[in-house]
Amino acid sequence: MTKAEDVLLFGALAFVWGTAFTAIEIGLETIPPLLFAAARLDIAAFIFVGAVLLSRIQWLPRTKADIALILSNGILVIGAHFAFSFIGQSYVTSGVAAIVLSFTPIITPVIAIRILPAERIYSTDVLGLCTGLVGVVAIATAGGSFDGQLLGVGLLLASAIVFALGSVLTERWTAILPALSLHAWSMITGAVFLHVTAYTYSGASFRTVTWTPSAAAALTYLGIFATAGGFLLYFTLLNRIGATNVSLINYASPVVATIFGATLLGEQITIATIAGFALIVVGFVLCNIRPLWRLTRSIRNVGVSDQVLERDEVRIQGNVYTTKTDSQNYLQPSD
Repeated sequence: MTKAEDVLLFGALAFVWGTAFTAIEIGLETIPPLLFAAARLDIAAFIFVGAVLLSRIQWLPRTKADIALILSNGILVIGAHFAFSFIGQSYVTSGVAAIVLSFTPIITPVIAIRILPAERIYSTDVLGLCTGLVGVVAIATAGGSFDGQLLGVGLLLASAIVFALGSVLTERWTAILPALSLHAWSMITGAVFLHVTAYTYSGASFRTVTWTPSAAAALTYLGIFATAGGFLLYFTLLNRIGATNVSLINYASPVVATIFGATLLGEQITIATIAGFALIVVGFVLCNIRPLWRLTRSIRNVGVSDQVLERDEVRIQGNVYTTKTDSQNYLQPSD
């Protein structure tokens, strides 16, 4: 991210996705988890469908790839992911939930190797996965807790796995449906999946919910800003700065979630949680050491290419040299 606009967009996404965990914690006080997740998608789906209609773009799926992507995104990336994460967060704090979900970029390459034949596994991938798992275990067993905390972390880990699985599966198909329409159908599919699951799981419906001003505000924030606005920011950044840069959001949003959870909800930040998060970050770096290295080099090259050259300087393959003319012509590196 070398442009101020990209940094601002990244910061906005980290804020809305990080504070989403705080909003979930508030809403879970009175709204059943699965119904809460479904209602969040209802609002986002309404916004996406409205955007599709206003844009007058193609909206009807036409190919098997379109349908496969809608089902994969709707059921796995959105539906099952939210189902596990909302139930899981009902057992743990918002900061812990955000940190455990940051395990997603670590498990994604491992799943990709099993599904996408072009993918290869490296020793750093295995080491990164093991390091990240140690971090998750450290968080799950913090303070010797083997009751609700462990169950919550397990559900959140399942959420990370189904999200990664759905994301990898999307690489197998190429849709002709416009991205906006694809996301609208995915939101609808996820909402239907969660409503059916909520009713089957606990018989929850909107008639059984005790609506409070704080719960209504949390739901509105999640549906409009964290989901509809968040996904819009996410896909905008994906096109502008690439997947490797965007994946770093998984480590910015937990910091925001932890700060807001401690400030607004009085959640405690333990040493075990911080250590676990540090191990997960190390695991991510190990699993993505090659793309991160390429990213670092590209940023450095961009910085060099933006330099204004002096009269006696020339740029060759990203390096700046000073030219001097005396008894013979030669090039020497510029300081």
